[in-house]
Amino acid sequence: MKALHKRIKEEGQALSQNVLKVDSFLNHQVDPELMYEMGTYFRDYFKNHGITKVFTIESSGIAPAVMTAMQMNLPMVTLKKKTSKILNEDVYQTTVHSFTKSVDYELTLSKKYIKADDSILIIDDFLANGEAALGAARLVEAAGAKVAGIGIVIEKSFQPGRKALDNKGYDVYSLARIAKLEEGIVEFVE
Repeated sequence: MKALHKRIKEEGQALSQNVLKVDSFLNHQVDPELMYEMGTYFRDYFKNHGITKVFTIESSGIAPAVMTAMQMNLPMVTLKKKTSKILNEDVYQTTVHSFTKSVDYELTLSKKYIKADDSILIIDDFLANGEAALGAARLVEAAGAKVAGIGIVIEKSFQPGRKALDNKGYDVYSLARIAKLEEGIVEFVE
């Protein structure tokens, strides 16, 4: 996606081999027009996958996921990272490790927002080690539903996440695939 590549090149900050800061348009400040365009790419790629709902993990995946869901005319469900006092025991949960924050969290999905006959599109902001996407997929599959696809805004292709998802047989579509990341350097997969 050329517009996303351009924004990453112009505004993204490669802080290290593992950290790309894109808070000016994706997660602290959000560019709604860019999110809308991302939604069109995800919609077009996954349009024949029989998707019934779009899922994402709070919080940076919400903007691209809601735009995708809007364009597909589908509900969007946010998987929670923190257990809420208002969520009772009617939930699916799985432990996910965040390498960025060096913490484990309980990813939570209310059972009332998924049915066994659902076909789910998971949208996430980054793919690095694959822990978040795999955790979301575990929740979908625990409900007996199908992971129809996984849409990623920015994939760090040099890290093992893509291979882990491919090995599970998931259809993964990334809008920007980064081949190399170093302080001040971002190179895309051609």
